[in-house]
Amino acid sequence: MTATSLPPTSAPRVRVRVNRLVLYTVLVALTGLFIGPFGWLILSGLKTPAELAASPVHWLPTRFQWQNFADAFHLIDFFGYARNSLIYAVLVTLSSAWVGFGFARLEAPGKRTLFGILIGSMMLPQMITLLPTYLIFAKLGMVDTYWPWVFWGLAAAPYLVFLFRQFFAGLPRELEEAAIVDGCGYGMIFWRIFLPQSWPVLSASFVIAFTWSWGDYIAPQLLLSTDKSTLAVAVMTTYVTSAGTPVANLQAAASVMYVVPILLIFLIAQRGFVAGMATTGLK
Repeated sequence: MTATSLPPTSAPRVRVRVNRLVLYTVLVALTGLFIGPFGWLILSGLKTPAELAASPVHWLPTRFQWQNFADAFHLIDFFGYARNSLIYAVLVTLSSAWVGFGFARLEAPGKRTLFGILIGSMMLPQMITLLPTYLIFAKLGMVDTYWPWVFWGLAAAPYLVFLFRQFFAGLPRELEEAAIVDGCGYGMIFWRIFLPQSWPVLSASFVIAFTWSWGDYIAPQLLLSTDKSTLAVAVMTTYVTSAGTPVANLQAAASVMYVVPILLIFLIAQRGFVAGMATTGLK
């Protein structure tokens, strides 16, 4: 063996280290690619309007304008818009759990056909159903009220129903049989037995539902007045001058605060979200 040659057992270790180095390099590059726009948004929220409009581009603000975040927060009711999304997310999560429980544990004629129609509705784009939905709510006099949120929430979401159905179908039949022997109805079985055990799917469904409602722009803009709408609509319509020109630095600051709740909710519910997506399976 020459001085520059490696022992037979060292070559695999070198290859493993090189592979790890390449993998980490790719991951760091992808992380920078995804974090870069958010970092630029933060810097934009810390600049003055003149710095944002300057040419060439000023990468860093001359002085950090932290007041932009305070102004953006006080110009709209942040907590009110968050409450709207939170109520909708809770409604759609619980209603989806109830419908998923029915598909998983109850027997009725045509159940498989109804479940097939439900799965098929997942392929319909939102734009196809938006106009009929608006016409229905307009005929009922519910435009610019909270009732669209209530009915959307109680109607459940097909994808979340699918998640709950798959999870509940995997629980042992002996649980409900023992509860029925003890005199429980299916409503009590759902609330006291099945729902407490579904916390992984509840976490995943809540994150998904909150993200949908938090990021929805077209439907709230069409059906709801600004004070009853979501934060996405408020950010796009509030931070403008009297001439209708967007105030870019306040929009950037508001957009940062708009993204933060989603990040916090995902970080808090991350373990349950991953577990919920992993345990639903395909049965």
